[in-house]
Amino acid sequence: MKKDYMKLMEYMNESSRAVAVTGAGISYLYGVRRLKQSVGFMNYGKIFSASYVRKNPEKFYKIIKNAFLDATFEKGPSKVHKQLAELEKQGKIKGILTQNLDCLHTIAGSVNVVEFQGSFRDNICIDCGSCYYDYRVWGQSQMPKCEKCGGYLMPTGFCREAPLSSVVSRENMNKAINMISKADLVIVIGTTGFRSEEYLSRMQPETKLVQINPSPTKFDSIADLNIRADAAEILEAVLQG
Repeated sequence: MKKDYMKLMEYMNESSRAVAVTGAGISYLYGVRRLKQSVGFMNYGKIFSASYVRKNPEKFYKIIKNAFLDATFEKGPSKVHKQLAELEKQGKIKGILTQNLDCLHTIAGSVNVVEFQGSFRDNICIDCGSCYYDYRVWGQSQMPKCEKCGGYLMPTGFCREAPLSSVVSRENMNKAINMISKADLVIVIGTTGFRSEEYLSRMQPETKLVQINPSPTKFDSIADLNIRADAAEILEAVLQG
């Protein structure tokens, strides 16, 4: 592992535009559940729809609370979230691209965060389409409502049928593509590569790709360096190095 760590440090010292890509792995073991598994694959399309929320707002909120909100508001960010925030603060990475919706990167203090699936800070009214860019609307122990029309809010990434949701979703992915296209080092942590083909294809040929993940993923064959270790341990060494 020391050899891998030294190689990562070499890449980081040579980099001026490093970015991190994160997935469910950094949140899953911390209490955030994989949503489709927690509600069942067959029920996902039914539950995460505007029509279901209008009829069952309390049930929907309970599902979201159990899957995400308890971890987001009660436990807070994990060590990895905090380490990545510190790396950004020190200028060692320029930003974070994440598939996660839990806002834990933002709560940890990261500033330049692109959530390409949307998140709990990227919300839309299912009736009038008004947007609310604030995760704190979900910390009120009940379904958040639109201040303009009284309709319920949903994270944009969950509600494909809401007005403007597809536009917002596309904008998020465009931000991800822009971040990746400017990077000279991409550090992948805790993701198996969900929707990665949409942003990795824009990576420059000379850009290095490093994966930190105990288990094999689709990145194995394309990474310049695969580190089979706990991300918190590696990032701690990077911060101290």
